[in-house]
Amino acid sequence: MSTFVDFKIEQLDSNEIPNKLKEIPEPPKKLFYRGTWPNKGMRVLAVVGSRKFTTYGREVCEKLIRGLAGYPIVILSGLALGIDTIAHETAIDNNILTMAIPGSGLDEKVIYPSSNKRLAEKILDCGGLLLSEYEPDFHATAWSFPRRNRLMAGLADAVLVIEAEIKSGTLITARLATDYNRDVMTVPGSIFSDTSEGPNLLLKLGAIPITSSQDILEAFGLASVGDNIQKKLDLTDCSPNEIRILQCLDTPVDRDELSRRSGLSARDLNQVLTLMELKGMIKENAGEIYKK
Repeated sequence: MSTFVDFKIEQLDSNEIPNKLKEIPEPPKKLFYRGTWPNKGMRVLAVVGSRKFTTYGREVCEKLIRGLAGYPIVILSGLALGIDTIAHETAIDNNILTMAIPGSGLDEKVIYPSSNKRLAEKILDCGGLLLSEYEPDFHATAWSFPRRNRLMAGLADAVLVIEAEIKSGTLITARLATDYNRDVMTVPGSIFSDTSEGPNLLLKLGAIPITSSQDILEAFGLASVGDNIQKKLDLTDCSPNEIRILQCLDTPVDRDELSRRSGLSARDLNQVLTLMELKGMIKENAGEIYKK
């Protein structure tokens, strides 16, 4: 296991800063980093959320990120406690590159939070990156986190909000992402949970609803033939009627035609289609049903 001393702090001057960060208001004048920059062409998904996450939030974060393994996606987060930590750890556990932008400098003595120093070392050891615009010995302050958030939104291709209260830094990042013309994605949550107020508000404002890893891949344009092959391997989890319907959907069809092809009554067909849509297996658009 490598440690901080194995990765010296490097500096990028203004002319070396990534173009995506040059385009935002108040671009950083310099950047400090430790580790390895991801290859060009990798999609950067910023995953942000509440420090006071729920069991639902943890499970959603882990499930969505696991489903991105093997695709050219980098998970970006802020090294904070809560959803940030879960995002980084899940990425590492599934061999997905991850990047962190803490609200502090990158010297091991000031890395924030100090309880995540070990996690920061794991990120580096797994080929990831630590990034900051602050001097290496800069201690985190109340104002350094909102400024850090603009870098996360700027560097990302899309921002995924897992859980967030109405007044939170997470929603600041989402607002900045909108200002920078980045996609904002979010996971619907319970109307009884404070940590779902932020995501549910974002949905009202037009954020992309995310209920599966496939939704993220489709938003990035990464859904491919390989996904269809994987779905075929998962047919063991389908009921006989679900398999029958999937076999009838080589091309999109309306409900009447699907009933004729499958031999199911309209009532039985409607029940099965409802379950399949909830599972994310099919989608209906303009009166036609097709495999998702």
